[in-house]
Amino acid sequence: MTRTFIALLLGASALTACAAGPDYRPPATPTTAAAPFIGATGAAVSTAAVQDRWWTLYGDPLLDTLVGDALAANTDIRVAVARIERARASLRGAKSDRLPQTSLGASGTYNRTSAAQSLPGIDRENWVLDGGLDVSYEVDLFGRVKRGVEAARGDLAAVQADADGVRVAVIADTVRAYLDVTATAERLAVAQRTVALLDQSIRITGARFDVGRSDRLDVIRVTALREQQKATIPALAADRDAALFRLATLTGRTPQQLPDSLRAATRTPQLAQPIPVGDGQALLARRPDVRAAERRLAADTARIGVATADLYPRITLGGSVGTTALGGGNVLGGGPLNWVLGPLISWAFPNTEAIRARIGAAKADGAASLATFDGTVLQALEESERALSAYAHAIERARTLGLARDEAARAARISLARQREGQIDFLTVLDAQRTLASAEADLATATRALSFAQVDLFRALGGGWGQAAA
Repeated sequence: MTRTFIALLLGASALTACAAGPDYRPPATPTTAAAPFIGATGAAVSTAAVQDRWWTLYGDPLLDTLVGDALAANTDIRVAVARIERARASLRGAKSDRLPQTSLGASGTYNRTSAAQSLPGIDRENWVLDGGLDVSYEVDLFGRVKRGVEAARGDLAAVQADADGVRVAVIADTVRAYLDVTATAERLAVAQRTVALLDQSIRITGARFDVGRSDRLDVIRVTALREQQKATIPALAADRDAALFRLATLTGRTPQQLPDSLRAATRTPQLAQPIPVGDGQALLARRPDVRAAERRLAADTARIGVATADLYPRITLGGSVGTTALGGGNVLGGGPLNWVLGPLISWAFPNTEAIRARIGAAKADGAASLATFDGTVLQALEESERALSAYAHAIERARTLGLARDEAARAARISLARQREGQIDFLTVLDAQRTLASAEADLATATRALSFAQVDLFRALGGGWGQAAA
């Protein structure tokens, strides 16, 4: 009997290659998605492959350290890693359905029977000891277990891709916050230089007023302009503090734990080479959100098979062995030993409406996942092209504002010289200084926006998780 049971078990296992539901095939993407980017022109970018450790292109050791700290201690990454462990546990649970299920049971009771129910010579009070081992194995003829494992694997891969996406976001946010710290420091320096320049104008105008060569109104006007420029300094200082505190959170620190080297950072790092952007095909293979969407589609496709398998009979091979004894003796002897062996077939038939409803819901989930994947592909291409366009225009804007600042500085110098010679009035000088202050502030703001555009482009390209994960 035991040999027959084992033969049935092995024979049934050989039939499990058949699986209900559709086999998964990766979805197609538009042929134009693999083409070079529209915005990948100009000297600022190149079609070389994207670097995983893209932040090292800035050549800033402090920035490299901050990114390493963020990857090691950021709380969002820790949450993502915990979700990976949860998905792995679910996959182990799904795989365990391939194995025989076993359970051990034992009980001991002390009871007393009535005199009418007791046999002569048998004690009316006794211990009753029970013990047994149950074994069952589902013959996966229609692939319910197989599809369940496929679905769990898809879920795990999707969560891993999500974790890579979190790393991309954390790295980009860390670099952006660091650039915000340094760029705001430069904007502060610009504002302070402007105030110092206006202080000099106040001294010159005051001296001219003392000798009767200038009007009191001129002193008031330049003083008012100086106070207006000075009022921008507290707001810029608050912006820099906010960026510092943001960096503390991203790197798993409290604000008090920020290193002094970061508080002293005042130079915004610049890229020494064009940004490598690759092409659309490499983008779709690299972006974590695209990979996550594809794996979720695979998991939902497998769940259609899980639901479909319920239309067919579920066959379980099982057996149990146990013993029952009165009193404490002869528990493991041959007398009280009992065993059961046989198959169990369960089949929800002919009323399968509930099952078919679950199949319909699973198919709808699959269709939604396919639409999500298609949308994610389009969004990835859109974000990359938009970031390339924004970067190119940010470069042009910063270049133009740099020329405007240079011309404003030249005009301010000429106006001061001509005022000393008495060739122009003070209003012309004041207007030139006001123009210079505005041009300096606009250039500093544009430089900060250019740095942010670089980070946005790197983030859209989806690099930064490969080496980071290792």
